[in-house]
Amino acid sequence: MNTATKLSGFALGLAAVFGAAYGAGRVAGPVTPAAETRHDAGDPAHGGAAPPSGGAHSSTDDAVRLPGGLLVSDRGYTLAPVAAPAGEFAFRITGPDGAPVTRYDVAHDKRMHLIVARRDLSGFRHVHPELAPDGTWRVASPLGGPGVWRAFADFTPTGGPALTLGADVTVPGAVDARPLPVPATSATADGYTVTLAGSPQPGRATELTLTVSRDGTPVTDLQPYLGAYGHLVALRQGDLAYLHVHPEGAPGDGRTPAGPAVTFSVEFPSAGAYRFYLDFRHGDAVHTAEFTVVAGVPGGPATATPTTTESPSATAPTGTPTAGAGHGVPGHGHD
Repeated sequence: MNTATKLSGFALGLAAVFGAAYGAGRVAGPVTPAAETRHDAGDPAHGGAAPPSGGAHSSTDDAVRLPGGLLVSDRGYTLAPVAAPAGEFAFRITGPDGAPVTRYDVAHDKRMHLIVARRDLSGFRHVHPELAPDGTWRVASPLGGPGVWRAFADFTPTGGPALTLGADVTVPGAVDARPLPVPATSATADGYTVTLAGSPQPGRATELTLTVSRDGTPVTDLQPYLGAYGHLVALRQGDLAYLHVHPEGAPGDGRTPAGPAVTFSVEFPSAGAYRFYLDFRHGDAVHTAEFTVVAGVPGGPATATPTTTESPSATAPTGTPTAGAGHGVPGHGHD
C-alpha cells in the first residue's frame, strides 16, 4: 500500500471515530448545558406568575419545557458539592463568572432550600443550610444512609434568575433499595392523617386538595411554614424531575383558612408516577405526609391505600458522601 493510500485510510478512520464521538455526545447531551437552557423566570415555585409547575425550566425553544432539578448547571449557575467533615454536607453555587455566589434573595422565608431524596424516592428531607462568607453552604448532613441521593438546591441569586439545580451524591455502603409505595389517597405522619383529593392530569394545571386531621378531628389551626400553610414537593419516578409548589392564598391574607384543607394548583409535566411530600406545621413542629400519585389515570390519583411515615430521629448519617448516581433509603425530615 502506498503512502497516499495509507494516509487516506487513516483520515477515514479518524472521521469515523469523531463521527461516532459526536453522535454519542448528541445522545448524552452537553456536560454543561447552561448555554442551551434557561430558567423560566415566571416559576411559581418562586412566586412567579407563569403556569404552576413549580421549579420548571424551559429550553431556548419555548415549546419544550423541562421541570426543575434535572440540570446541575443552568444559565451560568452550577451546583458543586464540596468536601466536608463527617456528618456535614456542603456545597457551593458558582455563577457565570465561575466564582462562588455569596448574595441571595430571600424566597419563602429562606435564602436556600436544600431538598434531598434517594433515587428510589425514599429518605426525603428538606433543610436550610447556612451560608459562609466564602460562598459555601453548610448543614448537618441530611443524607440518611447508603445509596445515591439527588440533592436539589432551590434558590434565587441576587440579580439573577430563580433556579432549582440538582446533583447526585453517593453515600457508600450496602444499599437496601425500596420499591415505590403503591398509590394512595391517604397518608399518616406523626399521628396526623392527610387525605388527597383531585385527579392529576399531565400537561395542564390540576387542583389538588390535601386535608389534615388528627384523631378524626379536622385540624383548623395549622401554623405558617415557609410563608404558607403547606409546602409541597413532587418528584417524578425515574429522572426525579422536581416540582415545588405553594398553596393558594397566604396566612394573614384575610381569606385563607388555617386548615383543614390546603389547596395547590399543580402542572404535571408528563403522565407517570410521582412521589408527593407535604410539609405542614402544627403543634410547633413540622410534619411530612408522603403519597404516591399517578398522573394521567382517570378518576383520581390512586386506590385508597394508606401510607405511614414518621419523623426521623436526629442521628448522624452513615458513610461519607461522594459524587455519583444510584438508589436510596427510607425516612424523611426537615429543618
